[in-house]
Amino acid sequence: MNKVKVEIYWTEKNYCCGWSDKDLGAVICTSKTIDDLKSDFVKGLEAQISDMVADGEYVPSWLADGDYEVEFTLAVSALLRQAERYTTMAAISRVTGINQKLLSNYASSVKVPRECQRQRIVDGIHAIGREMLAMI
Repeated sequence: MNKVKVEIYWTEKNYCCGWSDKDLGAVICTSKTIDDLKSDFVKGLEAQISDMVADGEYVPSWLADGDYEVEFTLAVSALLRQAERYTTMAAISRVTGINQKLLSNYASSVKVPRECQRQRIVDGIHAIGREMLAMI
């Protein structure tokens, strides 16, 4: 099965994502919530494929046949905005050792962290989660 890999970002006041294929064009979505964004993206992709098939346009067989799955990943900006629902930037800063202003820049998509910084953030959020679970 083929994968349609889609990365979710935070931009201004919405989550956003997009995907393009040289034969299919592009599907771009924005939404206030990640769940709505994922749902809207899948519906948009399916509609694009369906419309192109109905119009007799070329669509790769794996897309036309539905032989794919959509794989979403969170960019650091979306990850941090989602984490803010449960914790604070100050807490993430303390546990990761990353300056709070820099984290805010990552969360606002002003800056994009290197992969090693991304991993520190993910590990820090996991550590916060483990500590919260340990309180129960």
